Amino acid sequence: MTENLLPTVAEVLAAELKAAGVELIFGQGSPSALTLATERGGLRQIGFRTENAGTAMADGFARASGRLGCIATQNGAAAALVAAGLSESFKASVPVLVLVQDVERSHVDRNAFQEFDHATLFASCTKWFRRLDDGARALEMLRKAILTATSGRPGPVALAIPADVLAERVPQLRAPRSVPAAFPALRQQPEPAAIAEAARLLANARTPIIVAGGGVHSSGAQAELAGLQERFALGVATTIMGKGAVNEADPLSLGVVGSAMGPGSPSRAMRSLIRSADVVMFVGNRTNDNGTASWSLFPNSAAFIHIDVAVDEAVRNYPSLPLIGDARTTLRALGVAMAAHCDGESAAALRRPPLAAAIAQARAAVAGEVAAVKLHTSDPMRPEHLMHVLQQRAPADTVFVADASYSSLWVSQYLQAREPGRRFVFPRGLAGIGWGYPLALGTRLALPSSPVVAVVGDGGFSHCWAELECAVRHSIGVKLIVLNNAVLGFQRHAEMLRFGQATEVCAITRIDHAMIARAVGCANATVTSASELTAGLDAMFAAQGPFLLDVHVDPEAYPPIAGFARLQAS
Repeated sequence: MTENLLPTVAEVLAAELKAAGVELIFGQGSPSALTLATERGGLRQIGFRTENAGTAMADGFARASGRLGCIATQNGAAAALVAAGLSESFKASVPVLVLVQDVERSHVDRNAFQEFDHATLFASCTKWFRRLDDGARALEMLRKAILTATSGRPGPVALAIPADVLAERVPQLRAPRSVPAAFPALRQQPEPAAIAEAARLLANARTPIIVAGGGVHSSGAQAELAGLQERFALGVATTIMGKGAVNEADPLSLGVVGSAMGPGSPSRAMRSLIRSADVVMFVGNRTNDNGTASWSLFPNSAAFIHIDVAVDEAVRNYPSLPLIGDARTTLRALGVAMAAHCDGESAAALRRPPLAAAIAQARAAVAGEVAAVKLHTSDPMRPEHLMHVLQQRAPADTVFVADASYSSLWVSQYLQAREPGRRFVFPRGLAGIGWGYPLALGTRLALPSSPVVAVVGDGGFSHCWAELECAVRHSIGVKLIVLNNAVLGFQRHAEMLRFGQATEVCAITRIDHAMIARAVGCANATVTSASELTAGLDAMFAAQGPFLLDVHVDPEAYPPIAGFARLQAS
C-alpha cells in the first residue's frame, strides 16, 4: 500500500472511537482533522458555546447513559476551560475522555500559538494524562485512556495529540481488541471473608441503616439495593447524589439525609432514628460534610461498613469494615451471604415492624410543616410549592437535573423518587453553579425518549445562557425551569448567618429570561404568580423541543439547611 493510501492517525482514532461504541463528541470543531474524520465515520458532533459547559454536557451524558462522555478541544485557553468542567467529573467519579489538540512536535517550547503545559493543567482533574507523540501508538493510547476512565473508580482522562501527529499516516497494524466505552468496566468484588463479616453484622443488627451515594447509580446497583432493603428489612437513606436509588415512599426509606435536615425537611425527624442505628453501611458514598451533617449525623457507637471501588473513600472518615469492589457485584454477594446466614431472614422479620413504625412516626412528625411550605399558594411563590406542582404535572418517567446550590436542595427535598432507579442528576461533586443546564443537555442526549427537566437558579443560569442556542441548534428537548428571585440566595444567607449582613453583589438584576430564550428561537413562558404555575408547566410539557419557563419565586425562601434555622426564626 502506498503511503498516501494509508490512514491518518485522525482516521485511526475516529474508527476506534466508533468501534468502542462512542456515538457523539462534544466539540467546536477542533481538532479539525479528528472531528472531520469522526463525522465521516458517522459520529455526531454537538457544538457547545463554551468549553466548560461542553464538559458538563459530556459529564451528563456519561451519568445518564453509563457510557463514556467524550469532548474534543483546542489547546491552551480552550483546554483550560475544559479543566474547569472536569473538576466536577473528577470529584463525582464520572468517566469523560478529553481529546486535546496540541502544538506540533517541532514547535514545542517555542511559544507556539496557545502552547500550554497541559500535563500540569490536567494533573489535578484527571486520572490519567498522556501526550501522543508517536502516531504508531495511537490505538494503544486510546485503548488505555478508555479503560482507565471506565475501570476502578471511574473518572476523566485526557489525551493530547499534536496537530502534526493527527495528519501522520500510519500502517494498518494489528489492532488491540477494542475496549467498550461503557462503565463500570472490570467489576471487582471484595474477599469472601469480608462479605461474610458484613453479612453477620447486618443480620444481627437491631437498627441497621444503609446510606446510598451516587456510586449506586454509577454501578447500576439500584435493583440490588432495593432487593436487600426489602428482603432483610434494612432502612435506606440516600445522599443528594444517591437520590433515586430506592423508592422514597417505601416504608423502610428515610429519604435524603445530611446537612439539609432542618425545618421543613421531610427527613428532619429521621435524625433520632439514625442516631439509634447500631450498624451503618455506606454504599458508593464519599461521606462528605453535606452528606453527614459535617460528620455529626451518625453515632460513634455504630459499627460501620463501607462498599466502594476506592479504598481511600472506604476508610476516609469512619472506622469502617471496607468492602472494596463494585457496588452492584458486592450487594449481590452480600445478599447471598445474608440469605445463607442462619439469622438473616428471621432477624428481618423481627426488625421490620418496629423499624417501619419508627420511620412512619418520623414522617408524621413533620408532615404538617412540610405541607405548610409545599401547599403555600400565596405570592411570592415558594420554591417548595413549585416542586409540589411540578411533581403532579411531570410525566412519571421524567428525569430531573438540578444545578448546585439551592436548586439541588429544592429538588432533592421536595420531589419524591417513587421507584428504585428513578434518576435525579446533581453536579454535587464539586458543586459549582452553572453546570446544571448543560448537564441536563447531556442527559437528554443520552436519554432521548425520556422527558428531562432542568431546575436552575437565575445566578447559576447566567453562567451558561449561551447554551440555549446549542439546545435550539441541535434540537435538544430539555425543559428548563429558571428560579428567578434576583438574588444569589445561598451566598446571601450564608453571609447573613456568619456576619449578620450580606455583601452588595448578592443582589442581582431581575432578568427577563424569556427574552433571552426568544432571542435564540427557544419556546418560552413566564410565571409571576402561583396561580399561573399549573398552566405554565402544562405548556412546557406540551411543547416540542427545548423550552424555558421563567418562574418568579420568593427571594426570602430558605431551603431546610439545618444551620439556617436561626435565620428563618429571625
